[in-house]
Amino acid sequence: MSDENPRTAGSASGRAQVHLGAALAGQVESLELRNRKLGRAGVEAAQQVLVDRYRLATPADGFDLLRGASQRFNIKLHTLADLVVRIAGPDAGAVQWFPRRPRVAAPALPGLGIPAEERSSHGAVLQAALRRVLHITETGMGKQLAEHRMLRLEKHTGLNRQFTDFFAFVQDSTTACAQAARQRQQVTVKDVESADLFDEDSRRAILQAGSRAAHSLPLISSAGQVIGLISSHHEHPLSGFSRPQLTALASTGAAVGRWLHWHRQTAVLDALEHLHATAGTAR
Repeated sequence: MSDENPRTAGSASGRAQVHLGAALAGQVESLELRNRKLGRAGVEAAQQVLVDRYRLATPADGFDLLRGASQRFNIKLHTLADLVVRIAGPDAGAVQWFPRRPRVAAPALPGLGIPAEERSSHGAVLQAALRRVLHITETGMGKQLAEHRMLRLEKHTGLNRQFTDFFAFVQDSTTACAQAARQRQQVTVKDVESADLFDEDSRRAILQAGSRAAHSLPLISSAGQVIGLISSHHEHPLSGFSRPQLTALASTGAAVGRWLHWHRQTAVLDALEHLHATAGTAR
């Protein structure tokens, strides 16, 4: 018979639960701060570029230009901000930022089942691509990331808040997604718990979401550039995928990669062209 005081034991258990809750709350707050910082960094850098380029009065004026183009063309604000920083600006005094730009039709998206009226919609294509990959890999959990300066979470399904906060931005190489992007090929993690690919924080974030295996598919443009990734997550360790499954995944990754490249060269540049014209008339 135990001589432990139940009141003391209960009190110790309660203190442990409070301590664990505080630790988890602190981790959530830390991730939120990190994500806000990374999310703002690109936009703030673009605002300063626009202030200098167009001699705007304040960074807020640069933000208004970005927001106006984002809303008009349904392009994410961070996507426009990233390209404002990364690509060469218009020639001094030029009416157009991208003169003599060729216009081409959207590439085909076989197997995605997208209605004709939605085939130019970035959101619809990403959602359909994620759905297609999860169908091929026979799971209900997955995520889609865009590759700009770093991998950034765009779409997800079946994954909890702790997971999506942790992987909102992927900056290092200790994930299957980062490895797939670097190697430009599919990467299967058959058992997350024993794989030496992950650092321990990443491993814990994946396991707590109920994922015991994962597969990462790079979305590759016709020029060979990784333009995004889609990952499937699985409740049980994997033995691997069949050759037909891997072939179907590769075909999907290539088709979606071509489409994303086309989208950047058309709709996204249209938005930047509008931003340039708006800034010119506002001065």
